[in-house]
Amino acid sequence: MSHFWLSSLPRLVMIIVLLVALSFVSPAFLSVQNLTNILRQASLLFLLASGLTVVILTAGIDLSIGSVLALSASVAANFIQQGWIWAGSLIGLAIGAACGLLNGLMVAVGLPPFIATYGMLWVAEGFAQVFMKGEIISGFPTGFRFLGAGYLAGVPVPILVMIVVLMVCIFALRRTNFGRYVYFFGANREAARLSGINTRGNLLLVYSLSGLISAFAGLVYISRIDAVESTIGEPLLLPAIAAVCIGGTSLFGGEGGIGGTMVGALIMTLVTNGMNLLNASPYWQPFVMGAIVVLSVAIDQFGSAKVETA
Repeated sequence: MSHFWLSSLPRLVMIIVLLVALSFVSPAFLSVQNLTNILRQASLLFLLASGLTVVILTAGIDLSIGSVLALSASVAANFIQQGWIWAGSLIGLAIGAACGLLNGLMVAVGLPPFIATYGMLWVAEGFAQVFMKGEIISGFPTGFRFLGAGYLAGVPVPILVMIVVLMVCIFALRRTNFGRYVYFFGANREAARLSGINTRGNLLLVYSLSGLISAFAGLVYISRIDAVESTIGEPLLLPAIAAVCIGGTSLFGGEGGIGGTMVGALIMTLVTNGMNLLNASPYWQPFVMGAIVVLSVAIDQFGSAKVETA
């Protein structure tokens, strides 16, 4: 835990540096509208990355989150557009959880997480394309649009949703047996099994949770943009993985946390927003993001090496 906060310090410093630097180079950066937009965009990225964080803490990976988001959102949108908001939303969440459960089953029986979830990526994407038939669904009821585009007490609803999900995940990971099992399992799977932890049951729960959160993120996303298509999740996978890595969660499992993912999502959003305000070429954004990911992982590796030799 202490190492996690130590490794998070450079990221918090990075956020402060970005805030100060961008406030000097762009007068529009510190406007209430722009800062609100940054938090709103970060909230969508964080929601998708939060479920992935839990999976990575178990030394796994979920490459299907973008496709599961697209499939669940596509099916849900078909019902929601007809006015069945609650039924459509619940169906979408159920599809996401079911896809996650299938991922968990495959991993639990011995398939490598990369292969299992990569296969689900294609399966979910294929089902989404078959279901949508190349069409776009748009024009959702006002009640549903509130989730992604509404305000509560002057604060955008997605930001409030982000805060709630952050608090719930922190509590679940730090104050429950489930969270302790996740860290223990990620740090040493064999030791967790020998200690009597139901490793397969926890894998099912972790991957189901990832699918469920992906579906929920999809509902927030389409309610924000008021449209959905079968390829809506394709651009979201790599930024979500990047947010987790930048946030300091180890890809080897057992170390990191949801708070770091929040920081990672903010860093990514700040960089993207700053480059847009400076009219920088969009072709440079992947280069900058890649450099930040490599730098963040290098900081973690260097910090871990210093702890081990201390």
